[in-house]
Amino acid sequence: MENEKVTPVTGAGFDPAHIPGLTAPAVEPEAKDAEATDAEEAPDESPKEVTTRSEAEPRTAKEPVAEADGPVLEAKDRRGSITVDATGVRFTLDDQEADFTWAEISAVEFGTARKRLTVTVHLPNSRWFPNDVEAPDKARLKEWTDLMDKALDTYFED
Repeated sequence: MENEKVTPVTGAGFDPAHIPGLTAPAVEPEAKDAEATDAEEAPDESPKEVTTRSEAEPRTAKEPVAEADGPVLEAKDRRGSITVDATGVRFTLDDQEADFTWAEISAVEFGTARKRLTVTVHLPNSRWFPNDVEAPDKARLKEWTDLMDKALDTYFED
């Protein structure tokens, strides 16, 4: 072990804010130094605009799947949404979004409590991500659970 190179481990164990799919990767120190040097050289420049990925390039994965291709669950409330379609599972909460493809999902759980639908996506590395939405009424909640059953039967392989 004397001459072994140790690779630094990144992730939630070292950075609690690190959640794949929800946060941007951290900028390496070399990049931070370069940005600081650039800022010092040109102090009169106007502030740069920050462009998010969704503004920079449209993502085709967000396109809804036609009903003929299979069932699609789109459960929404005032703050977030849960979408289950042929591409996978997509969670949104306020301005955050997490996309999970069927290839990377090891299990999907869902349940209801009062008028809330809770969906939890489990990944092979023992990580899990829950999201819930509130239905306007119990009939809509029943509709969402039925669509969730159909979508999982259609797209998710046991």
